[in-house]
Amino acid sequence: MATERRAQVIWQGDLLSGSGTIDSVTSGVLGDLPVSWRSRSEEPGGETSPEELIAAAHAACFSMALSSGLAKAGHAPDRLETSATVTFQPGEGITKIALTVEGHVPGMSDDDFSAAAEDAKENCPVSKALAGVPSVTLDATLAS
Repeated sequence: MATERRAQVIWQGDLLSGSGTIDSVTSGVLGDLPVSWRSRSEEPGGETSPEELIAAAHAACFSMALSSGLAKAGHAPDRLETSATVTFQPGEGITKIALTVEGHVPGMSDDDFSAAAEDAKENCPVSKALAGVPSVTLDATLAS
């Protein structure tokens, strides 16, 4: 069954001096999040940016895909610690995403964990949606 998720943003003013608010999302867990050009191209200063939200979405999606792949291979993870760093270059857009994951997965080899992480990087739905990003890197380590 397909699902739909919605976010509403209210923006006022022009790009450089204007600002907006992520007003609501389907789940209700986010709202009243300020966003501006400054938060996107300089320092966040207490505001979020589309890239920060993309990083959160990518880290979560990747973790879910990796957890699923590991469990299907008989190695359900105890814990996955994932971060995503999205690089935004004004005038160019998103130029790089760096995924980093440390897995706590009993009984799994480093090579098998790396292969599962690479598969999740290539196949999670958010990775597929971001396929146009010029560089997506992955640093996957298995905790001892």
